[in-house]
Amino acid sequence: MTAETYDIVVVGGGTAGAFAAATAAGEGTDVVLLERKSPEEAGHIACGDAIKGKSTFPNVLDRDRLREEAFSNQNIRRAVFENPLSGESIDIPFGDINGSVLDRKRYGEVILDEAQRAGANIHYDTVVQDVIQDSDGRATGVRATRKGKPLAYESTVVIDAAGALSLLQDKADLRESTFDTNVNYSQFCSAYREIVEVKEPVEWDDAIVFKPTEELGYLWYFPRSGTEINAGLGFQMNKEPMELVEILKRDLRNRAEFAGAKVKDKLGAALPTRRPYDSAVAPGFVAVGDAAGHVNPTTGGGIPGAAKSGAWAARRAVEAVTEDDPSEERFWGYNHEVMTDFGKKFAAMDVYNIFGGAHDVEELTGLITTLPSQQLVDALGSKGTTSMGLGLKIKTLFKTFGHWDLLWEMSRVQKKAGELKDHYDAYPTSPDGLETWQEQRDSIMDDIYSITGAEPKY
Repeated sequence: MTAETYDIVVVGGGTAGAFAAATAAGEGTDVVLLERKSPEEAGHIACGDAIKGKSTFPNVLDRDRLREEAFSNQNIRRAVFENPLSGESIDIPFGDINGSVLDRKRYGEVILDEAQRAGANIHYDTVVQDVIQDSDGRATGVRATRKGKPLAYESTVVIDAAGALSLLQDKADLRESTFDTNVNYSQFCSAYREIVEVKEPVEWDDAIVFKPTEELGYLWYFPRSGTEINAGLGFQMNKEPMELVEILKRDLRNRAEFAGAKVKDKLGAALPTRRPYDSAVAPGFVAVGDAAGHVNPTTGGGIPGAAKSGAWAARRAVEAVTEDDPSEERFWGYNHEVMTDFGKKFAAMDVYNIFGGAHDVEELTGLITTLPSQQLVDALGSKGTTSMGLGLKIKTLFKTFGHWDLLWEMSRVQKKAGELKDHYDAYPTSPDGLETWQEQRDSIMDDIYSITGAEPKY
């Protein structure tokens, strides 16, 4: 088998992989990114396409170019929550920060081109099949097939950006490391989306639209432009399977604005709906993006987190190459960065995902449509926790009459979500403190399961 040697091997050309490769190459290391798709298909990924803006991306590639070429709608000012029972909807304003919807294919092409421009080697049509490990269990590269030819890619560090349910984590023996192996299919969702072109501009081209479905899923309608809509839905794999394509088509048929619309593209995917991995590092091995659970478990949003994690992991990988020390301890600062930044928010949001899974859609929809919109934004969109002033609490009590038991449960869950978020701020600064930290975190989670009656998720 032919072998090639690099400082860093990045597996996967999505957001996390491209940002990792661009960062590592920009620091002067010899890095190769392995992408299973062809150059023509690379970047074609099933995604909701919505983000909050370019300021959330690490400054390791040309963000102005990315915005100009891939941000097709930069005027998203609100979310619209549709009640499937009553047909009513509520507006949730974004406030001072506009959101955006991407052309995901063009976005993927740009970030890969930027990684290559930074100096990364990109090998398309390359399917990774195994992880190479030495006698001590350290990852020293991967085995792959490139255009039908078997190859070994040897390296000091392997960065796993291979997405949800990564093959690399199935192949590598990570049992002697801190790497989180408490991962199973029930912590993921199955999703499907279509890019639909309508005849006339929609009236809600400044909004992202959500509609709950059975089995704790939701439909979404995200306008790339007034006439091009990303329409999709997903369900959690710990629930009964849904006929995704049929449910989406049924909803499209019931919307007047989609009469005579044309489907331009369709694609499915698996996505994490779980908290970030407790540790995403092992000797010679670092996981990023979806491969480490770096996704908002309530709404599915993961692009900014993936970009950050890719860049942060790559900086630690460069240090490992420079110091010839690809140990867990060398990578540990990456874990700490993630957990005390977006990781704590996503862990708190996962609490609402657990809460939701313990109730049916009628209960949840009835409660949500009575709650103040900003509290929903804070709890489910960005902070993972929320609070109310006294006056708002009094108004809410009157408006939510009939839902008080569920509201009381949600209030207790909210308090625990805040406690959990604070605990993530205390994430240990070395592997030695992980076990104690996990025990304390699991105690908080036990309280959450007790409050909600939910089955343990982890």
